[in-house]
Amino acid sequence: MFLEQFPTEHKTNGWVEVICGSMFSGKTEELIRRVKRTQFANQKMILFKPEIDKRYSEEDVVSHQGTAAPAVMVASAAEILGIVTDERIVAIDEAQFFDEGIVEVCSVLANRGIRVICAGLDMDYLGNPFGPMPALLAIAEYVTKVHAICVSCGNLAQFSYRFSEESGQVLVGAVERYKPLCRSCFNLVTH
Repeated sequence: MFLEQFPTEHKTNGWVEVICGSMFSGKTEELIRRVKRTQFANQKMILFKPEIDKRYSEEDVVSHQGTAAPAVMVASAAEILGIVTDERIVAIDEAQFFDEGIVEVCSVLANRGIRVICAGLDMDYLGNPFGPMPALLAIAEYVTKVHAICVSCGNLAQFSYRFSEESGQVLVGAVERYKPLCRSCFNLVTH
């Protein structure tokens, strides 16, 4: 469990937090929870989402369970730097869909003294590292890995199995295309 205690961080220092895991593991729920806590504390924040993710809303980040928070939709990581002004917290959902520039953007923001919170899939549907996520995990001061429940056996799931026929690494979807599986069940259906 991630404890939001940063005893060695001075208030003016920035840092990067990454929430990662499979689909249906609660990544966006955790991101929104952290965002709402900062709002309750009257800290100025901004939440971003990639233009590709229009599943539930164009104006909000929305979890699979329906929890939502207002967001700014951007087409590229570089746009974020042009929008952030005096916010103390910058949150980014679906970080795996951004270009590799998201890593530098997060570093620049943290170096400015901003708390950066990213959420994203750490692996694609084949079980391979997804986009810029490995590099984000490497630069982050804090990493939280969350798990879904395997729909086949009930164990902890860390894989996002795609059961639709589409190919290509990026395919935005939800329960109509993906299901969470544990390692054993994932290996049964992919090998």
